[in-house]
Amino acid sequence: MLLPTLSRRERALLFTLALLTLIACFGPVLPAADVAFASVFADDRRFHGLPNAMDVLSNLPFMVIGVIGLYRLNRIDRSHQQALAHFPLAPPASDPPDNTLDCAWLFFAGLIATAAGSAFYHLMPDAPRLAADRAGMAVAFAGLIGIAVCERVSQRAGWPAAWFMLTAGLLAAEVSQETGNVMPWALVQFGGMALVLTMALAAPMRGAVGLKLGWVIFFYALAKAFELTDHQIYAATGHLVSGHTLKHLTAALAGLPVLMALGKLEKGWQERLLRHNPDAAALTA
Repeated sequence: MLLPTLSRRERALLFTLALLTLIACFGPVLPAADVAFASVFADDRRFHGLPNAMDVLSNLPFMVIGVIGLYRLNRIDRSHQQALAHFPLAPPASDPPDNTLDCAWLFFAGLIATAAGSAFYHLMPDAPRLAADRAGMAVAFAGLIGIAVCERVSQRAGWPAAWFMLTAGLLAAEVSQETGNVMPWALVQFGGMALVLTMALAAPMRGAVGLKLGWVIFFYALAKAFELTDHQIYAATGHLVSGHTLKHLTAALAGLPVLMALGKLEKGWQERLLRHNPDAAALTA
């Protein structure tokens, strides 16, 4: 049987995901707000012909952090492959955690998808473009959930959890678009972050890369606060910047703790490799 082979944390994760799935499938319908998309956002200024310029351009930090993250992951992968080629007897303990890195690839790719989807949506907000916006976010959410599960539940559970959240997020975006029921999407977004918060309260697993989940949650919560006070911030700043623009800038910062954790991971596995293979200094320099 499957369940007896699972750890207590893995069983709790499986139960939580199953519960969220049941609520999404059989729970109450949460209708989307019946408002005109064009009137939702406070700042509709154009810049050199670009509509809603600030809400479009403020997605650039997602792109920048996503590209930096993918570059760092590629560097880690190249260094690891070179080390294995030169030192095949390096102990497995010196290897970077594969599932964590796979989920990080998904997360940073998701940040780039978020930048593209959100910019596409804000150019001309409407329901189909909103689905594209949410699809990009679903990729980033999936990667983040996967990393958090690797950190606080188990390495083996991280990648399946990421794929589950990716599938659920994409389906939820489509369901919201086709039926107007935003309950599945709300469960992906807020249920997912509640899951991250719960895992942040648990002790890290042995071999965790040290991702500061508290900072991820802080930036996410601050971004939501900016989103909810879009018009008020726009008025308070004398039409200088809107809350939604600040939401994009702040949400992108949630990628920084992941970048920092990757930096610590890269340094840590290189130090362990050097302890077992002193001649590896040239590869890790």
